[in-house]
Amino acid sequence: MNNPYPLEKNVNFVAQGQGAPVILIHGLAASLLDWTELLPALQSAGYCGYALDLLGHGESYKPAELSDYQMDIVFEHFSAWLEMLARPEPLILVGHSLGAALALEYALRRPERVRALVLGNPFYSLEQLPPLLRYSNRSPLISARMVDRTPQWVFRLVIDLTSLSIRNGYQLPEKVRGQTALDYKRAHPGIFNLLASMRDLTSDLARLQVPCLVIAGSHDQTLAPASFTRLARILPDARLVALPAGHVPHQSHPQEFNRQVLEFLKTLQP
Repeated sequence: MNNPYPLEKNVNFVAQGQGAPVILIHGLAASLLDWTELLPALQSAGYCGYALDLLGHGESYKPAELSDYQMDIVFEHFSAWLEMLARPEPLILVGHSLGAALALEYALRRPERVRALVLGNPFYSLEQLPPLLRYSNRSPLISARMVDRTPQWVFRLVIDLTSLSIRNGYQLPEKVRGQTALDYKRAHPGIFNLLASMRDLTSDLARLQVPCLVIAGSHDQTLAPASFTRLARILPDARLVALPAGHVPHQSHPQEFNRQVLEFLKTLQP
């Protein structure tokens, strides 16, 4: 499938630092602002960090048609952007949730272009979702319309209540909660089609030969925490680190998340 959109006009991204390229890929209904803590840490460690807003997210292009929000289209758009960067060396991909699914898919299709993977609360199968969420994704267009009509304050209320949950064991910072609500509302509602169009990667994961770090939030209420352990067992060269976090360990526990990422990068062969 060819990318149908002119990349130079519709991909919002930032690049920070000099050195080996590290690509940061956010999750569903998020943005490149997810990585405000990791980008300067990578720069200080001698890497060049790139973070983008995926198609339909943040300040990147948002196709008008709901039918354009398919995982294959988002993947091709992401892959074309990587080629536009013109970095000849293999890439280190850091993905969160849906962003981890894109990183895994890219590594499966282009193994020669990937040096290593860092997977935060990775999404790779609909079976990771709670039954209610799996059921709701059978009618993605209805969900998209509901999201479009939901005021931003409702998103913020839900995020605040989730953050205060006793099961989480922590509270997301005020700045992160505000950003999360904004990212949900400014994303095109068609992005909620993506889950229904995502293929199950489980059967292909054993083919990946690159070094992988799986960072798992042990209190995740969106994806089953046990699925992260399962992924680390399937991948041939993976290390699992569990943090006392929910679905967004890179935002709730940024110092520890960043430390684990940088320590892993030090172990990679030049």
